[in-house]
Amino acid sequence: MRTFVHTSHPSRVVFGSGRIGQLAEEVRRLGGGRVLLLSGPSQAKAAARVRDVLGGLVVAQFDGAAMHTPVEVTEQALAVVRQAGADCLVSVGGGSSTGLSKALAVRTGLPQVVVPTTYAGSEVTPVLGETQGGRKTTRSSAAVLPETVLYDADFTVSMPLALSVASAVNALAHAVEALYAADANPVTDRQALQAVALIGRALPPLADDPADREARSDLLEAAWLAGTCLATVGMGLHHKLCHTLGGAFGLPHAQTHTVILPHVMAYTAAAPEGAKAMERIASALGVPDAASGVHDLIASLGGPLSLRELGMAEEDLARAAALATTTPYPHPRPVSADSLAGLLADAWHGRRPTGPDTTGQRPTGQRPTGRPGTTASQLAALRGQVVDSFAAAPDTRARELLGGLVRHLHDYVAEHQLTHAEWGQAIDFLTLTGQTCDTQRQEFVLLSDTLGISSAVDILTGARTPDTTPSAVLGPFYTEGPPETAHGQDISGGLPGTPLWVEATITDTTGQPVPGAIVDVWQSNEDGFYDVQLPDLEGPVLRGRLRTSPDGRLAFWSILPSAYPIPGDGPVGQLLTSTGRHLYRAPHLHFMITAPGHHRLITQLFVAGGEHLDSDTVFGVKDALIVDFTPTQGPGPDGRVLTGPWRRLEHTFRIATTTPTTATATATR
Repeated sequence: MRTFVHTSHPSRVVFGSGRIGQLAEEVRRLGGGRVLLLSGPSQAKAAARVRDVLGGLVVAQFDGAAMHTPVEVTEQALAVVRQAGADCLVSVGGGSSTGLSKALAVRTGLPQVVVPTTYAGSEVTPVLGETQGGRKTTRSSAAVLPETVLYDADFTVSMPLALSVASAVNALAHAVEALYAADANPVTDRQALQAVALIGRALPPLADDPADREARSDLLEAAWLAGTCLATVGMGLHHKLCHTLGGAFGLPHAQTHTVILPHVMAYTAAAPEGAKAMERIASALGVPDAASGVHDLIASLGGPLSLRELGMAEEDLARAAALATTTPYPHPRPVSADSLAGLLADAWHGRRPTGPDTTGQRPTGQRPTGRPGTTASQLAALRGQVVDSFAAAPDTRARELLGGLVRHLHDYVAEHQLTHAEWGQAIDFLTLTGQTCDTQRQEFVLLSDTLGISSAVDILTGARTPDTTPSAVLGPFYTEGPPETAHGQDISGGLPGTPLWVEATITDTTGQPVPGAIVDVWQSNEDGFYDVQLPDLEGPVLRGRLRTSPDGRLAFWSILPSAYPIPGDGPVGQLLTSTGRHLYRAPHLHFMITAPGHHRLITQLFVAGGEHLDSDTVFGVKDALIVDFTPTQGPGPDGRVLTGPWRRLEHTFRIATTTPTTATATATR
């Protein structure tokens, strides 16, 4: 005879297409009149729509929600809550936005209204997972549970297929674990099986029509049901593993659930209670075997199948297994670090769990192709074959980068339904970009700059040495071997412009001067051209190489830099012009600083008050690099006679030492 305890968590659910129009009424129902609107960076359109619906109820907006709910992000948002005097939280987005809302609610007691745009399901749970110091912890409290959830399928129709698959399998994981939970009951059993059936039925149609509203509505209903299960019963091994992989190794949340779930299901099926749950799941999905059936469903839709695809290093698997067993969750099958090592190895390689092949006969090790003949299944098989072709690469990092590049490029092609003509235009553009490059001009660097890739890599580089002067993009006009320049020398070569005296000090992060540092400087003239763009100019000008004195100092004369356009005569300039973007960079000086025992620093200093500081076409401006080029009158610091106004720049650059500790930390990131 079965015994159980069932607890319902009070939460109001408003469900249906177009119900977003009811949002303001729901806020007022909770007594809210000063809303803080929460979202992540990728939900700008959805957040704008919600803001339009709420109108004057919104007093502040925070769009920095991040995966795994980092405590430091919560603290930033908490400051906004207090500054704005918010009395209600409205979040729009997936698990990251919901997680931030919960983290704020448990700290402030403010009511929450959640508008989900994915199938995470966490919006109906009293569970909060937070990350701090590389470790993810969870807690459960009634104060965490959102008061109202508004499900509107219109907010999910634009979700890309790849994200839809991962998010739906995330919801599926909640339902699967609810069926073998120690505290399962007849109510959650029915909810879980209904969620499984809805997901199995609704996901395949999205491959043919991602905007299928019936399928989207079914998936939202499944997310609600699966999330309700998650709120009612305790989760097991699957969620423990995913929390470990996400919190300690930074893997993406929904995609990690997608890769891990089939392998946990196969592991669980070896226990009698687990086998019974898997039989019920297989029946709900209409497949002979639950674990392999879920694997094949994911594969047929192009979802991720391996931890290797997600960037997990093989050498980290043993550590992950050990971490996951430090505080074990209840599970039908005993769990140990050794048994999890095998499970994780299968997940890392993307091996198909043993069971009847639901996609037809195929050679061992070949990626399943799903429903034969469908475009999505063919694309999934092709992507898997290309990723797997790099599996034998001896360099682990190269294998990881190439696999990720292939995955994202193939997803881009599929998501945007590229035609032969469009891809041909892309090939022609890249070919012309290469043909435009020579020893004086690097058009590919310019392309990287204008797409923001250079700045993105620069942000990541700066994050590794946070106590140094911020770095900036190199730009396409650096040349090797600039002329040696003595202290106090003028690098302008007599070109017209407002005289500029530069005094710089190079120190390490503790403030100790760095003697003998090599400092390359370069800039444009007052018309916005670099010397390499002026073929009639004799010799290099407005560039030089200086060496710091024993006290880490250097000084030189130049002219005030001007805003300038990047080259518009090549393919990159034509791309910007044809898309309505301007070509201009904010005025700046370039610096490249190298010294033995120190990391190289490439950076720029921008003229405070200069043009285009907020719209630099290569996205290179950082607030910390905007400095005063102080207007001055009279003789120069070195006694130079000046009849008109001139500018003075004084700045200290901090560079990081390459100690063994620093090198090790960088290598393990």
